[in-house]
Amino acid sequence: MIRHHSLSCIIESEGRLDQTAASQLDIPRSVFSLASCTILLNGRSAKKSAKVKVGDLAAIEYDEEVFEGLEAEDIPLKVLYEDPSILVIDKEQGMVVHPGAGVHGGTLVNALLSRYGDDFASSDDERPGIVHRLDKDTSGVMVIARTASALESLQKQFASHEAEKHYTAIAKGIISEMHGTIDLNIERDPKDRKKFRATDRSDRGRNALTEYSVIRLLPGYTLLDVRIHTGRTHQIRVHLKAIEHPIMGDPIYGVRDPRYPEATLMLHSTSLEITHPETGERMRFESELPERFSRILDRLR
Repeated sequence: MIRHHSLSCIIESEGRLDQTAASQLDIPRSVFSLASCTILLNGRSAKKSAKVKVGDLAAIEYDEEVFEGLEAEDIPLKVLYEDPSILVIDKEQGMVVHPGAGVHGGTLVNALLSRYGDDFASSDDERPGIVHRLDKDTSGVMVIARTASALESLQKQFASHEAEKHYTAIAKGIISEMHGTIDLNIERDPKDRKKFRATDRSDRGRNALTEYSVIRLLPGYTLLDVRIHTGRTHQIRVHLKAIEHPIMGDPIYGVRDPRYPEATLMLHSTSLEITHPETGERMRFESELPERFSRILDRLR
């Protein structure tokens, strides 16, 4: 279940916006890092790190995921690695990571509750085990924390960009530069709250950084290796659309190609590198491209 929050306060002391407002509103500071969080300072969009002074008006809106009442479901998972601290899976396309509007079952969280039981759920009632997310239509490597300490460690790695994430994507059009960087903030689309858009205005949205390298040029398309340094919702999809190379088969940000009606979102999380939260060992996990990629690539060749 998704619970929407809309809060505001008059700032009573100087400092960072997130630190000051979190203390006054009695909410976790992590709220300001949620993808759903929008921040206004004196009526204008602001970053969580903005400096505030006494008398400023801070207002935030965010969605909270409430997992109370979730049922365990025996859903098979493709496991790449598992130990008492972490689980690494190869998520299938079509699996939703957590419950949301209109989705109450069949999610990864339901599968985790079945796999690990009530103790796992009680370790973090709001986000049991979820460190990062993949869109429903994105497949590939994903890590889940099995303990509260592992969750804290992995969340810090993702927030500090210590975790290294690579994706493979088929982008529309020919990208002539072999390497490129997209440094554009991402904000919600005011015309459609379910979508996001890129903006070159630093005072709007949240910073997002994406790197890409060309793997192969194909007829009318480009096969890319993509590395993201931030984890914004729909980041790769929005950034590639912003440079006029949307992902093939993207039902939200792309345009269907009638020559390939079978194409679904051609985006796959191919590798993830993290530091193990308990042993300190640097670990890399990889996932082969799924069959849907093989079929399309064979046709494009």
